[in-house]
Amino acid sequence: MNILMALPYPPSRIRIRPFGFLQALARRGHHIRVLAVQPPEDRDVDLEPLRDLGVEIHSFPLSRGITLWNAWRAWMRGDPLQAGYADHPGLREALRRSLREPWDVVHVEHLRGAGFAREVPPDRLVFDAVDSITRLFEQAQAMAPGRLTRWVARLELRRTRRFEAGWLSAFLRIVVTSEEDATALRRLAPNGPAMLTVIPNGVDLEFFRPQAVPRDPATLIFTGKMSYHANVAAALDLIREIMPRIWAHRPEVRLWIVGRNPPSRLRQAARDPRVEIIGTVPDLRPYLARATLAVCPMRYAVGIQNKVLEAMAMGTPVVATPPVQGGLRAVPGRDLVIAAGAEAFAEAVLRLLDDPAERAALGTAGRAYVETHHRWEALAERLERVYAGL
Repeated sequence: MNILMALPYPPSRIRIRPFGFLQALARRGHHIRVLAVQPPEDRDVDLEPLRDLGVEIHSFPLSRGITLWNAWRAWMRGDPLQAGYADHPGLREALRRSLREPWDVVHVEHLRGAGFAREVPPDRLVFDAVDSITRLFEQAQAMAPGRLTRWVARLELRRTRRFEAGWLSAFLRIVVTSEEDATALRRLAPNGPAMLTVIPNGVDLEFFRPQAVPRDPATLIFTGKMSYHANVAAALDLIREIMPRIWAHRPEVRLWIVGRNPPSRLRQAARDPRVEIIGTVPDLRPYLARATLAVCPMRYAVGIQNKVLEAMAMGTPVVATPPVQGGLRAVPGRDLVIAAGAEAFAEAVLRLLDDPAERAALGTAGRAYVETHHRWEALAERLERVYAGL
């Protein structure tokens, strides 16, 4: 197939969904051109791994000033701020020129890219919504850390509901990561698209794989982009609510928080020397390989937690809260441990720290689970079937 893809950010191991699809589609022999906005937070992304696979990539850098101007224009139109954030006239013009060529499918991703999708004839478009941002804001307005984040979520919620409902009616083929997000979108527009398909995120099983290194004793790891409010909420709950309960029984336990752009309030909360805010790392794998357990105490979540897939792929046992189950077919107690509330979460961690056999079984089962359900090649084949519907 000839595939044209327009993205509001460059594909990378941070923006793992388009990166994983592109890797798999290129290896399956498709001809692909990518038009990608490069906002300030993604200015250092390395695009060469995809170019080495034959993917043609054109990036369009955005300054911080332009992203703020874009958000202001979206606000004045009555659209969500995110809907304007990544707008780029250069990408729009490149997209219009490219549309004169005979592409089999035009793939556009995320609410931030919905403006680009409106440039594409509906019968050539597959729109990957990824998650329902309405569903995210419904949770964030009540549970996000900090008054400002909750206020912005409440402010944006009504606009986002209207915006998502609008493109649900306009786009004929939409893809999302989880059935929960698909249900949320269907509620917004019951008479919406002819096709709404759930395709979860995958994990690079060759890149993330168990390593023959000894694990550090009694070391927990929480990973993710720490500028994301849901991750900040989880990290604060870990530090303030869960770790004191663990330390009451096992004072030697350490916690690593690994992920880019940790905010100052997170660093201020992590005053105990047993908590290490590591921030950005060039390679996450050595930390996942050495940690005793991966913990993911999300208060709220949408889509699929890539941090959980990556830990499971590394054979690292996972303890998570119920919101993390969304989009996963993993069996609690076999593939990972699910615990609700700080007390139950701490008890689950303590039990596993005391039981090497259960940890080993969880690690093995977690790896088998992602091999079965989250292999990018199989997910790309499902995406091809959506493309073929055009």
